[in-house]
Amino acid sequence: MGAKEKPRDSGWRHLKQNLVVYVNMHLYEILKRPLITEKTTLLTERNVYAFEVAQRSAKHQIKEAVEIAFKVKVAKVNVMTVPGKTRRVGRRQVLTPSWKKAVVTLEPKYKIEFFEGV
Repeated sequence: MGAKEKPRDSGWRHLKQNLVVYVNMHLYEILKRPLITEKTTLLTERNVYAFEVAQRSAKHQIKEAVEIAFKVKVAKVNVMTVPGKTRRVGRRQVLTPSWKKAVVTLEPKYKIEFFEGV
């Protein structure tokens, strides 16, 4: 390591009012589940996959988790927070929790098989 290089940290850093927050998560805590919908099934033809991920995970953590879990090479990661919806339960209106979605693009020669013999 050179004098100017910093060691790579697997934690997530967020600067807010000069406060640095580190969140160290296990790689399998980051990926919650793959999103299997009609739209994401069509995106798999273009090597694009969608996952529900932990709320406090960062792009580089998601990239590292997908590469290790599925043994592939990730080209790009896009993340978005999906807001909760209002639902009726009897006379009450409740709000479902918000969740984070990651759309992962793989390198051209790699592929993830969710349903292998179906």
